[in-house]
Amino acid sequence: MRIARFSTGDEPRYGIVQGVPDTETTPSGDCDGHLLVLRGDPLFSLPEATGEVVELRDARLLSPVIPRSKVVGVGSNYREHALEMGQPGPPETPVVFLKPNTSVIGPDVPVVLPGWTSEVSYEAELAVVVRTLAKDVSVQDVPDVVLGYTVANDVTARDCQRTEPQWVRAKGFDTSCPLGPWIEVPEPGREPAFDPADTVVRARVDGVLVQEGRTRDMVRSIAELVSYVSTVFTLLPGDVVLTGTPAGVGEIRAGQRVEVEVEGIGSFSNPVVRR
Repeated sequence: MRIARFSTGDEPRYGIVQGVPDTETTPSGDCDGHLLVLRGDPLFSLPEATGEVVELRDARLLSPVIPRSKVVGVGSNYREHALEMGQPGPPETPVVFLKPNTSVIGPDVPVVLPGWTSEVSYEAELAVVVRTLAKDVSVQDVPDVVLGYTVANDVTARDCQRTEPQWVRAKGFDTSCPLGPWIEVPEPGREPAFDPADTVVRARVDGVLVQEGRTRDMVRSIAELVSYVSTVFTLLPGDVVLTGTPAGVGEIRAGQRVEVEVEGIGSFSNPVVRR
């Protein structure tokens, strides 16, 4: 089940995405898909349809969640990415960092390059959306605290990341965490159509494929990451955990459009501007 957060010019609402085939990752202007509008917030209540149907072409997709607390990132969780960053290999323990909820934007919202950086990179990632309060969760119990999965771009000021001992500026500036297009929610008792443990993560810049990797190549699994993060931070409903990016990261510049995709969930893109 796919749950989207959207607007038709009024307050943000949630809806179940229907009519978009798994092979069609980005709804286009002539997409026949639609949204079954939900009552309330699926983070805090069971999805309940209102009976209203909104055509996808008439809706503006928003970030599927605005974390009430935080986005937790994980560095160097793909061996080849660690090597391309000049590291001898993945760290012995996960490197975690925070992105504030003010960094989150949705599809089509501009990524604004700050004036204090001259080198900003894309990082396509699979992201985990937390469903319930979680602290010191075992690896086995992680599925109980996960609502579902979405797609993220961990936009990074690479020059600042290299020169500053902490990644606060490099990772946490406004618009540095695009999320979308919706949340893929596992349904108990149904054969999952999406396997987060083995799927493809991609990035494109101006339509050109620039990054591609598989989640099966992660150094630590999704369950291991969420479990570890929960020993550091108490996770709250709506928090997002980024699971790392594969090799192939690169620079984005004003005037370009960057697209990120996780196969089986979908893709979305954002223009890049400098103001």
